[in-house]
Amino acid sequence: MARTRRALIAGNWKMNGLRADALALASGVAVGARRAGWTDRDLLVCPPATALMAVAEALRGSSVLVGGEDCHAMASGAHTGDISAEMLRDLGASHVIVGHSERRNDHGENDATVCAKARAAWRAGLVPIVCIGETLAEREEGRTFSVLERQLKGSVPSGAEASRLIVAYEPVWAIGTGKTPTTAEVAVAHAHLRKVLTGLVADAAAVRLLYGGSVKAGNAAELLAAGDVDGALVGGASLDADEFLAIAKAVQSG
Repeated sequence: MARTRRALIAGNWKMNGLRADALALASGVAVGARRAGWTDRDLLVCPPATALMAVAEALRGSSVLVGGEDCHAMASGAHTGDISAEMLRDLGASHVIVGHSERRNDHGENDATVCAKARAAWRAGLVPIVCIGETLAEREEGRTFSVLERQLKGSVPSGAEASRLIVAYEPVWAIGTGKTPTTAEVAVAHAHLRKVLTGLVADAAAVRLLYGGSVKAGNAAELLAAGDVDGALVGGASLDADEFLAIAKAVQSG
């Protein structure tokens, strides 16, 4: 079946890498993407804020996009240590991750917080990657679908359009654990998300849905072939340029 939505492989570098490490990694990704000559998929890297400007400048003119790992809901103000969406945009970002489980768990962010950050991204001209996902306990209790529906409805602002929204399904129990749901389980979860989106976004069929959670070169082809999976949000594997590029290569041509 031909791909109907443009694939996106996004790398979340998290709190890893000093400036030199980030530049070397960004260069490796850019060189590999140029050699591959892909025209049917997007690559995005989200470095830590300390390296964002350097990475954005290094990737200027390449096909690789740059995003932030988080943003504050406000454009400015007395928020020591936070970064606004406008600041990310000023540094060269085009996207921003919001609602990652590590933000929800480590910083107590809820759906309302994530929704405000997604709206802030729009305000600044960024595309938010809204992350949702169930915990192991919620999964074992059979609440996966209800949790995903609640998070999606609570985290996506009203007025959403496919051109300025990406949703990433990251089962919390699979992040950094090496465990992944089966391809069938991923497909079912994404189909449910697509169904919920039809009530939130007019052009829901065009919204890109990414899968995240221990994605690596060895399982990428299988996961990316699952129904309604339009790409991946890659964590640890995105810190190795060759591994990240191998995941991008696993995308089936449209």
